[in-house]
Amino acid sequence: MAIIEVQGLRKVYGGRTVVDDVSFEVEEGEIFGVLGPNGAGKTTTVECIEGLRVPDGGTVRVGGLDPVADHDRVTRILGSQLQESELQAKLTVREALELYAACYPHPADWRALADRLGLTDRLSARFGKLSGGQKQRLFIGLALIGNPRVVVLDELTTGLDPRARRDTWQLIEEVRASGVTVLLVTHFMEEAQRLCDRLAVIDGGRIAALDTPAGLIGRSAQSVVISFTPSAPLDGAELAALPGLGAVEPAAGRRGAPGGGGRLVIRGTDATVDAVISLLARHRITAHQLRVSDATLDDAFLDLTDLTAQGA
Repeated sequence: MAIIEVQGLRKVYGGRTVVDDVSFEVEEGEIFGVLGPNGAGKTTTVECIEGLRVPDGGTVRVGGLDPVADHDRVTRILGSQLQESELQAKLTVREALELYAACYPHPADWRALADRLGLTDRLSARFGKLSGGQKQRLFIGLALIGNPRVVVLDELTTGLDPRARRDTWQLIEEVRASGVTVLLVTHFMEEAQRLCDRLAVIDGGRIAALDTPAGLIGRSAQSVVISFTPSAPLDGAELAALPGLGAVEPAAGRRGAPGGGGRLVIRGTDATVDAVISLLARHRITAHQLRVSDATLDDAFLDLTDLTAQGA
């Protein structure tokens, strides 16, 4: 059963269409990701779902309600953490939780929520003294304080260090396990691949793809990544002629032209792998530190957004 329904959503700012005919549904109980580059229209889309923006076309429903016309009722079932959130620096964690709880007729027990979020020992700490990860945990708590059926988390882990980001990922999984549907907006591919049951990829204000992370990766034209350091330079023309080839490039952080003797990253298909091995054997070149791995969501995302750009 869909908790969020978006059909033909359109939003225009100053004559420029930033969201164009976007449609998707979020099923109750899933973590649904909205993925895309900066400026793609992700935040505008979710702000229409939250009732913070009035659509210029299409329909949006949350639990069967219009987020604009039925805004008060929607706020009872939808909690949100905005892309840019801030509290008064001297406000303590306890005061923030008590203040937000007072806004709802049947709030969650903020003490139990603080314990679940690992904030019990920080209740007396002022907001301005919290670490980035602690602030994000508090914002998740404030989004959940009204006992919502669905919560929107917009760019939740931006600016966090790797450990705090992974701690936050675990917390999101726990939120879903408690029965709350999660709409997660992100531009981090690893985050989307780790957490989301399904993804809507938005690029240029439009849906470029809608699928599971595995489904998006499977649709990538570059399903395999081969990396190695050749014992001698490879001919650029022969590399370019490899079957199923997506791209040939120096490894990240390495200088030099493809085939020039440095470490190479070749993106392609299973046929590309066979052809690379044959090419190396034919020229009696050794592949040092050879690695063959499946494509990631990064690779699929680049494919999808490249196709969108070409069709623009």
